[in-house]
Amino acid sequence: MDVSVIKGSPDFAGFLREKGEDTDHNYYTSKTYGPSDPMSKDLWVNIDQMDKDKVKIHGILSNTHRQAARVNLSFDFPFYGHYLREITVATGGFIYTGDVVHRMLTATQYIAPLMANFDPSLSRNSTVIYSDNGTALVVQWDHVHLQDNYSLGSFTFQATLHKTGRIVFAYKEIPVEVSQISSVNHPVKVGLSDAFVLVHKIQQIPNVRRRTIYEYHRVELTKTKITNSTAVEMMPLPTCLQFTSCSSCISSQISFNCSWCHRLNRCSTGFDRHHQDWMDSSCPDETKDKMCDIADTTYLYPFTTTVAAKTTPKGKEATAGRETPSTSHPPTSVPTEDDTKIALHLRDNQADSAVDRVKGTHPLHTGLILGILLVMLIMIAGVLITVYIYHHPTSAASLFLIERRPSRWPAMKFRRGSGHPAYAEVEPVGQEKEGFIESDRVCTSSFFFSHSTCGTNAKLQDRRL
Repeated sequence: MDVSVIKGSPDFAGFLREKGEDTDHNYYTSKTYGPSDPMSKDLWVNIDQMDKDKVKIHGILSNTHRQAARVNLSFDFPFYGHYLREITVATGGFIYTGDVVHRMLTATQYIAPLMANFDPSLSRNSTVIYSDNGTALVVQWDHVHLQDNYSLGSFTFQATLHKTGRIVFAYKEIPVEVSQISSVNHPVKVGLSDAFVLVHKIQQIPNVRRRTIYEYHRVELTKTKITNSTAVEMMPLPTCLQFTSCSSCISSQISFNCSWCHRLNRCSTGFDRHHQDWMDSSCPDETKDKMCDIADTTYLYPFTTTVAAKTTPKGKEATAGRETPSTSHPPTSVPTEDDTKIALHLRDNQADSAVDRVKGTHPLHTGLILGILLVMLIMIAGVLITVYIYHHPTSAASLFLIERRPSRWPAMKFRRGSGHPAYAEVEPVGQEKEGFIESDRVCTSSFFFSHSTCGTNAKLQDRRL
């Protein structure tokens, strides 16, 4: 499957840059507390005072660079109106929230208190800690250093995800201005981002689909306000997804233009993680009337529908170099290039079962008959060659094929020197305990390639907050 990530422009994302202490970002409102504000200390979670059974030091993340590990939540966490039960913690100072796993986790769908090129393996005091008490998840990057500038000192900060959707960024130790951190080898971001995924069929390549990730909203917090003993509190605003009936959806008085789709029984603007279903079900056509007088039990729908996308200023489309047919029409705009875009090429064996076929029959003619005969001759020749090679393994033809067997083909290898950050998912072999891993071997598997790498983990972690 071909995968690409498209970063939204400011007009497309619809976010507002923070200009004051309390700022509206459409989906969230944020408030920044300075070092002298008592709320800054109140928002910092002292993990040392929490139940030790619920505090976990991730031994693998605390010993590696550019790694990410999945963490299951004990509660439903609302993020942009979507409820999550699993997140991915990365060593680079951020949390990935997407379902589609790819190399470039820094591109979109993140919660980033301070995304940067942190490398916990540089110091024995560096740890990645998290704790889930049933109503909130706290993730703390403790005494971590920048890989490309160790001399700047250590950073200590945390992100807290509350069951209500409230998100808190708290900063204890920031030795340098965030705006001065280099973004050459890794993006530097502070804020939130979410996106939706569209799947297209590629006409030129059978059984291959393109998956494009569109960033539909982004919150960027002011980096100059991130210093020692500061905090940022973000409260979620109402979204269309919270309405469960047509009447409440259409009569809603929020900042979004909500529409109800009878086919999906869902309230939405069309720009959320369910965008693919919204377009495939022709919801833009259905929502033009905005009527709720049709009962869902008596509403009949045809088995095949034609999608006609609605033009909206919040949309953005990118094709990454070639046209791709799709059952939906994403919004049109020019893609924005930055250090977080990717172009991955992954095979997907699950091709769409519905294939367009040409109606009508054509009589057999001489050309068709000759083509069938030619295919049969090629097949017979292939069988004869195979039998010959099997009984004559030392012949020139056999040696020629052996030298060019697939195992001799050059293997694809990921080059980390490309300047783009690539994160590999952690698969812990042992069971985590207080600051170390029981197993001596640590294995990681790459998001992009189907190979695993194992090594020895000899470093024990000391909890020093």
